[in-house]
Amino acid sequence: MSEKDFLAADPALAVGTRHAGFTVTGVERLPEISGHAYLMRHDASGARALWLACADVNRAFAIGFRTPPVDDTGVFHIIEHSVLCGSDRYPVKEPFVNLLKTSMQTFLNAMTFPDKTVYPVASTNVADLENLMGVYLDAVLHPAIYRRPRIFEQEGWHLEAADDGSLSYNGVVFNEMKGALSDPDDALYQAVGRALFPDTCYGHESGGNPRAIPSLTYEAFLDAHARHYALPNSYTVLYGDLDIDRELAFIDERFRGADRRGAGAPNPLELQAPVRAERTTLEMATAPSNSSVGLAYVVGTAAERTRVLGADILLDALCGSNEAPLKRRVLDAGLADDFSAILVDGVLQPHALLILRGLRDGAGERFRALVEETCAELAEGGIPRDKLEASLAQAEFNLREGDFGGYPDGVALSIAALSGWLYDDGRALDYLRYEDALAELKRGLDEGYFERLLRELVCESKHAAEVELIPVEEGDDAEEAAELARLRAGMGEKDLEAVRAEVAALRAEQEAPDAPEALATLPQLTPADIEPPAPEPAPLEAEAPLPCVAHELDTHGIDYVYHYFDLRRLSLEELSWAGVLTDLLGRLDTARHTASDLDTLVETNLGSLDFFCETATRDDDLSFAAPRLVVGASALSEKVGSLATLPSEVWGETSFGDLGRIRDVLTQRKVSLEQYFVGSGHAAASQRANTYFSAAAVASSRMGGLDYYLFLRDLLARWDELSPELPGRLSALAARVFTADEVTVSFTGSAADRARFWETGGTLGLAHAGSVAHALEIPVPEPRNEGFAIPSPVCYVARAAGRSAADAGAPGQWAVAARALSYDYLWNEVRVKGGAYGCGFKHSTEGLTLFWSFRDPSVDATLARYDAAAAWLAGWEPTPEELDGYVVATVAAHDAPLKPRQLARRQDAARFDGRPAGWRDAVREQELSATAEGLRGLAAALADEGAPRGVCVFGGREALEASGLELQITELVSE
Repeated sequence: MSEKDFLAADPALAVGTRHAGFTVTGVERLPEISGHAYLMRHDASGARALWLACADVNRAFAIGFRTPPVDDTGVFHIIEHSVLCGSDRYPVKEPFVNLLKTSMQTFLNAMTFPDKTVYPVASTNVADLENLMGVYLDAVLHPAIYRRPRIFEQEGWHLEAADDGSLSYNGVVFNEMKGALSDPDDALYQAVGRALFPDTCYGHESGGNPRAIPSLTYEAFLDAHARHYALPNSYTVLYGDLDIDRELAFIDERFRGADRRGAGAPNPLELQAPVRAERTTLEMATAPSNSSVGLAYVVGTAAERTRVLGADILLDALCGSNEAPLKRRVLDAGLADDFSAILVDGVLQPHALLILRGLRDGAGERFRALVEETCAELAEGGIPRDKLEASLAQAEFNLREGDFGGYPDGVALSIAALSGWLYDDGRALDYLRYEDALAELKRGLDEGYFERLLRELVCESKHAAEVELIPVEEGDDAEEAAELARLRAGMGEKDLEAVRAEVAALRAEQEAPDAPEALATLPQLTPADIEPPAPEPAPLEAEAPLPCVAHELDTHGIDYVYHYFDLRRLSLEELSWAGVLTDLLGRLDTARHTASDLDTLVETNLGSLDFFCETATRDDDLSFAAPRLVVGASALSEKVGSLATLPSEVWGETSFGDLGRIRDVLTQRKVSLEQYFVGSGHAAASQRANTYFSAAAVASSRMGGLDYYLFLRDLLARWDELSPELPGRLSALAARVFTADEVTVSFTGSAADRARFWETGGTLGLAHAGSVAHALEIPVPEPRNEGFAIPSPVCYVARAAGRSAADAGAPGQWAVAARALSYDYLWNEVRVKGGAYGCGFKHSTEGLTLFWSFRDPSVDATLARYDAAAAWLAGWEPTPEELDGYVVATVAAHDAPLKPRQLARRQDAARFDGRPAGWRDAVREQELSATAEGLRGLAAALADEGAPRGVCVFGGREALEASGLELQITELVSE
């Protein structure tokens, strides 16, 4: 079908018509996707279905279930993991992983939310999408959990006994949630939920609290699945350009075979009666700097779509930047290091959550009064009109752009549909539509709508709660140790042997290979099914006052511009100050506008304005590093003039004299990096490990990574001493960086818009500085074994190795090998047997190898498994079908569709990295031609003891000190 076909309703799908066991119950035009929505019911089961019909060929399917928890055991999270461990039709141990290995998926995952569990997939290949649908439908309706109880032990929890008789808990979800709830923000969010919703599912941790997970029994686990994974409790979404009758027939066949377990009704999902909770406290073993307060106000219900969107816009207007009125008042009061606000939606009762981090003395007692007093003043005296208009413009831009990050549109929209549909069958489209709500909110600007909303939301709230997080020395780990000690005291030697025997049986089941006949049940494409890649429009060298790369792509009326400023004229030490520049620009006064007015101007006229640093590399030279400062911006086509003038005002006219505001911004940046180390330690450890070998990684670390954090920490600790020199230093640095020398401008949009951009912007206020001599010198990196202590009960373990003389592999070969190592060897060894939540392997185009783990209970055991990877690869004997699967999945990832902005950025990076024309095509051919013998040959590089190695671990100090590797330990974020 063509796009215009979707703009008109299909008469064959009129209300009341029946199609393959489904009856159409509603047809509605949906201009937000340039298509229509068709609502249906499955006649035999009552299952709900929705087709979002549009021209997108990145098609999607999702099935979701309403799963409100009644306790903190995380039963629905464990079910989400467990049903993907085999089913009746596909009796293999890990069909989910098999799909990751072998399918052309552009998205494959499952998610547990506070009140629902969703299983979405996406693919550009129809046959592949149906394969994914078939495996997922069998997984949720006929899982192997009823005949393989050790799936529950693996994914949920089990006891283990050490040689000395001491006990410990292990399990994938158990370890995942230990890591998740070591994040103070997650712990605070959970505590606020308990206070705000004491009588409903939102008062419980749907992911599971490690203190409660071991109380879940196998019988209760099965009962929860039987009651909730029933078709009358399900919601199915199809998205994109599909033969709908074919897909409905496919789903109907699976639905008709669903077991009717007769296990009783699902848990209720009810409204919480209003509560006005007094401030409570939560004690947590974490760094003193992680003290915080969460203050929440219920907005209303999910049925009030316009009110929910209005609350989101209101929070942005009041708290979206340091210059927003409520945030500025809180920062000026000196209560804490940082303050932010978010809207928690996708739940029955959406609520605003205000968070104060890094508390000063007495802040907990003063915070709520200050917030409510300020909101009362704004509700009475009026919220600045320009702030509201700017936030409305920003919301409208974001909704129209539809950039969902790493989620394909169909997956994101399927989840969004459940934000209304889960609670009311008549509201499946509420959170897909936005045009009417935006129009109503724009009218409300003249009618006092936002002031009334603020008054009702905060000043007159009957439903609110406040929780203060207080850091302490000991927390859940001490409680867990005491609980295990009590268990051990009640056990005899036979009991211990029973524990060890059960663990041995679990290990045997995990290590047993799938039978060939079981593997043969899995649907699989072959390389012959791979379609030729879509032609990729090449960038152009455009005539302009400055060097310009033009990407003439269909951007639906949005223009994107990136300005790349070469930083090689700076010294290594100055790179960290360039990082400071990127943190400050756009958040301070300029010669023409106050910081507050600038913030409003940017939100009103631009979709985004970002400042960041990155580094170009060379595939054949680890000593090469070309750091650059990037200024990225976007705007609707009609505002291209602002795109040409606002960024240059910021980089050319910013005043660095307000040391108070500068300190606020840098403190907030330090706090965000500390949260990053705890929540994404695998990424931080991987980046650090690469600095042991790569000059480019060293430069990046100085500008925004671990070295930048250490620089910031020192700067703030010595603020009184160092701050007087900041205005002069930063002004001089900006003058050196923002010149017409070695700058490249990348413009994505129409040729007409590009012409208007340059006509308005001219040289963008940039002049030639004269000398462009490069001063940057990066010492030869040295391998190390390092540990960085963070407040976390789990670890993140990275091991990198430098280029091996035995490495003769091409990038495409390594891409296939990396998928095999990640989803076969490491998945089984580090995740399934070791209990880590995630793991992976990567071989960079520069020749570096990297192993990593995520939320890992081990350090040395994981490193030993990394060491054994070379032997595994050397002896790997995949079947032809297995190898085909890896090739198909690798090429599909290579060909995954990108949004215009993403494509332009990829092409820009290739240009700066010196990649020749046709490089990606050559890598794709290498992937297609990979052989088992060739992949086994890569093992020599992994086994090469002559290649230097380094280890970086982020984790608790006790785990770091217990490692036999004698890590050089740095206290990063202290307990």
